[in-house]
Amino acid sequence: MFDPVIAPSGTLLGLLQRGRGDGTLHALAAPRAEALAALNHCVLDDPRHDWQVENRSLYYARLYLDLHGGLEAIEAHLFGAEDHLDTEENRTGLALAVLGHLASYGRQDALLLLRRYAATGTNWAWALDELALRDDDAGLRALAPSVLARFPADPEGDAELARTVRDAYEPRPWRLWAEDRREAIGTRVRAAREQGSFDRWQRQMRPSGPRPGWSVRAVLDWAQEGHERGADLHGPAARCLTAVAGPEDRPEILAAARHGATGARGAALHHLAEQRDPAVLDLVEFAADGDSHEVAAVAVAAYRRTCGEDAVARARTWIRRTDALGVAAAEVLACRGTAQDSALVLGALRGTVRSAGPDAPELACLVDGAGRLGVACAAPVLRHVYRETTSSQLRGRTARALAATDPAFATGIAVECLWDCEESTRELAALHAETGDARVAERLRRLATDPAEEVEVQTAVRNRIGPDLQV
Repeated sequence: MFDPVIAPSGTLLGLLQRGRGDGTLHALAAPRAEALAALNHCVLDDPRHDWQVENRSLYYARLYLDLHGGLEAIEAHLFGAEDHLDTEENRTGLALAVLGHLASYGRQDALLLLRRYAATGTNWAWALDELALRDDDAGLRALAPSVLARFPADPEGDAELARTVRDAYEPRPWRLWAEDRREAIGTRVRAAREQGSFDRWQRQMRPSGPRPGWSVRAVLDWAQEGHERGADLHGPAARCLTAVAGPEDRPEILAAARHGATGARGAALHHLAEQRDPAVLDLVEFAADGDSHEVAAVAVAAYRRTCGEDAVARARTWIRRTDALGVAAAEVLACRGTAQDSALVLGALRGTVRSAGPDAPELACLVDGAGRLGVACAAPVLRHVYRETTSSQLRGRTARALAATDPAFATGIAVECLWDCEESTRELAALHAETGDARVAERLRRLATDPAEEVEVQTAVRNRIGPDLQV
């Protein structure tokens, strides 16, 4: 999957792709045809870098309702020839999730499209999960013949059906179909459910893979073997070392941490980090200064697991490094530093934005650190990250940091956040947005009565409505 192409943040399309609250506000003020075109672009070409953690579906569904938008573009996307050529669920997942929210708002056309796609579409399982939450029993029962026809009535088909039933995200349709009196439906689904339960029991009873012997050398060899076959066993191997190693084994572990092969070295470094061994920080620095990028990465990962004041003190020295260990040191100070580290965290935040842009993965910890330490001088760069990042998760963390550092947050960005795509960001806004703004009062009232809104958001809204507003 290619990374999505994101429009500039100053455009309507760029705002909607990011899921920003201003996207909704600008769309409602724009010509309806232009707003719908931008909305359809987002829904049909998922703009999220990580669709498994970023929310957009409810955000887009609400905008369809506000714009009285039709679903012709979504229908053409779902039932076009490409549905049989590109079977990746992320091609249609966002559109199906939007339809699910629209169905929960009472849009019958959305419900009918979901039923039709569950019967004929490639990503039918996603559509069935959406229907499991919104459709009535009669609608779900009517889908049974179409869904079961996907599984041939032979041993291979029955095995695939059992796996599908076992791994179903929403079990409600399968429970309904198991009650069907027809042999081709009820009997078959019941057999599949029984086989799925047996398979699950077998998986629980069966060992998951090779296990190390009960000695330090055996554990280190196991970690190295895993590395050679592409498996990262540093964490599990470190826990095994904790179980089997005694004081007499420390020299062997120290030797492995300094000169061992990559897999064994990683296991030894992780074990020493978890044990807060006084030698581990010097060993991490030695590995980071070596010629192997692979070993350096293992050492940095071990350092991130190191606790204690000595790790924080060393971070104050390492933060000036320009390699991965310097990045990790900045994250340690952001997460565990004190007020004396505010300038270092601010410098790392500014430097990261300049060098890697507003979507750099390491910004998450730095943004949190600026908020935790209350670095008021960080507000300008935090506002830049808030506006420009394409990650709604990072934007939400940035909004939380701004709430702690920016005196203008309540009357500015917090108001926009009431329309944000992430529920945690809307919850933050409900706690902070200045209620003297007429838009805020109206939005809080709507969120309080919206059946699709998250409980945490509604709780925050009602806490504000009590002393500040009259519904």
